[in-house]
Amino acid sequence: MKRLYGPYAYSREAIAACHWAAAVPDEALSAPPVLDPVRTRVAVIGGGYTGLNAALRLAENGVETVLLDAEFPGFGASGRNGGFCCLGGSRAPDAMLRRFGDPREVRRTERAAISHVSGLIDRLGIDADRQIHGEAIVAHSAAKARDLPRMAEEMARDHDVEPTVIAGADMDAHGMAGRWHGALSVPLGFSLHPRKYLQGLLAAFRRAGGEVYGQSPVLRIEAQDKGIALHTPRAVVTAERVVLATNGYTSEDVPDWIRARTLPAQSSVIATRPMSGEELAAQGWTTRQMAYEERRLLHYFHLTPDNRMVFGQRGGLISSAANESRIAERVRADFARAFPAWAHVERPDSWSGLVCLTASLTPYCGPVPTVPGLFTAFGYHGNGVAMGSYLGALLADLVQDRKPRSILPAAFRAEPPRFPLGRWRRAWLAAEYNWAKLTDRSS
Repeated sequence: MKRLYGPYAYSREAIAACHWAAAVPDEALSAPPVLDPVRTRVAVIGGGYTGLNAALRLAENGVETVLLDAEFPGFGASGRNGGFCCLGGSRAPDAMLRRFGDPREVRRTERAAISHVSGLIDRLGIDADRQIHGEAIVAHSAAKARDLPRMAEEMARDHDVEPTVIAGADMDAHGMAGRWHGALSVPLGFSLHPRKYLQGLLAAFRRAGGEVYGQSPVLRIEAQDKGIALHTPRAVVTAERVVLATNGYTSEDVPDWIRARTLPAQSSVIATRPMSGEELAAQGWTTRQMAYEERRLLHYFHLTPDNRMVFGQRGGLISSAANESRIAERVRADFARAFPAWAHVERPDSWSGLVCLTASLTPYCGPVPTVPGLFTAFGYHGNGVAMGSYLGALLADLVQDRKPRSILPAAFRAEPPRFPLGRWRRAWLAAEYNWAKLTDRSS
């Protein structure tokens, strides 16, 4: 297996202090490895939100389905993200999307993805610590605050909602006291506990008759006359159809078609201890909305039901224990600057994971053209809770040669190009991060 980052990024060390594992430890998601040859109608590679949504829909439709994970279901981004189920998935501006038709097709899909997760949680009765308060986009500068009314108009047009512009002077009254210059409150989306949601999906898949194997990385995908052979370290799984759902943790050569079509980017998160009501009041940030800054090198954060602040940011180009420690300290320092009244609050938990970017700036959902019967979805640009879940369910329809029961935009069906520079393509991230540092200061 060829991967873009060093071994640390794909090890359990990166999630050794993940807050979400306190309620749902790795062992609760573990599964035995596949030891003997298996034949199945559909095999799903990857036990995150995309893979589990695909596998669950298939199993509930009576399709024999086996799920394989290199570690355990939820080991990747699905078990370690910031807990945002919100709008997003595409970073493409309308000008890029117009060649596929009406850009609002993508925006409607982003909203449908939130509804999909919400409906699934309700239907399955998953207790995922859901807090349905929408999302706030906070302005880190006066210039960004002046742009909020325009953003509100666009959001109202594209998503058929009524966002609220909050002036800087009114932030305290909305429980958003801090260094920000204003906010746009969007009544869509909710925060959740990533692992509780995933554990609920996993349990539902098993109830539907699905088989799960952990510690079973797929080292090679081989097209055969009567199916596809998936070679794992101990056994071969043969399936009529296969779903590849590994997103930012995809190997560069499994299959070769995927090479350089993804650009994994590191995201780092910390979590505080539970805070008292007095501590919350001292800072003045009491809203239960998810929040993120409107800039490239953004911070994203929200309060959990037990009053912990989960706070994360993009960044990090080198994967190692030493660099992880440096980034965690930088995130903690940024947290203290953002919330000075909480500078004394312990922040014991820190972890990191990989989000997945594409050169098209949109997700891809469809067949792998070089391997008949193989389908994939990837490239959620840091918003995989909603979009990864949604496209996973649509993959189940595609695998069965059915028309997707929900909207699948033309932009998401277009094969994403490869990034230039091949194995050195992280240079694109370095350039973007440096440009963001310059422009964020002046905007």
